[in-house]
Amino acid sequence: MIRVLLADDQPLIRAGFRALLELAEDITVVGEAGDGGAAVELARALRPDVALLDVRMPFLDGIQATRSIGSDPELDGVRVVILTNYALDEYVFAALRAGASGFLVKDIEPAELLRSVRVAAQGEALLSPSVTRRLIEEYVSTPPRPVAVPGLERLTDREREVVGLVAAGMSNEEIAGHLVISHATAKTHVSRSMTKLGARDRAQLVVFAYESGLVTPGTSDRARRPPHG
Repeated sequence: MIRVLLADDQPLIRAGFRALLELAEDITVVGEAGDGGAAVELARALRPDVALLDVRMPFLDGIQATRSIGSDPELDGVRVVILTNYALDEYVFAALRAGASGFLVKDIEPAELLRSVRVAAQGEALLSPSVTRRLIEEYVSTPPRPVAVPGLERLTDREREVVGLVAAGMSNEEIAGHLVISHATAKTHVSRSMTKLGARDRAQLVVFAYESGLVTPGTSDRARRPPHG
């Protein structure tokens, strides 16, 4: 059973999401919060698998709440997904940097909502849809000077290549097909890269890839093209 925490300052929206989520036999809503501070406290008390947090809330917004959850070692198993009204919300990339596993727009189709919660609960990042790749490139199209990311120098050439493919939104299965390696090997490369860079999940791995300059705007689309030969 996937345990979900809902946080939004509008009770009607929380009720709607709860009703949709509890249509699934494998998902249950274990708590609701009307602000980010309460969401953090409930996360500590309930240890949900997934926390759905509205990006704009009183007292403590979704980004600050995400940062609080992500920095607490005891909440390492909680995957945060940000809820937003707009696909290109200005706060989304900041939320990913703070430790969110992805984001969802509030007008999402019910079936996609359930799928996304399951994906997040499995530890995967909600970064595959093309709209998300475009969003990331939107926010890094004029990036500041690359920042030092501890552990980057420890990556092998293959791991750097794999990180670039993760930043392109590829799943482990797609990476395996692209590099003509086994699924297990692709998963190992991703896991080792995350460990070396101290990335909480695939979403933070993508953020580190862009911020370090390892991946630059436009390269993610090129990476998805089949290799020559």
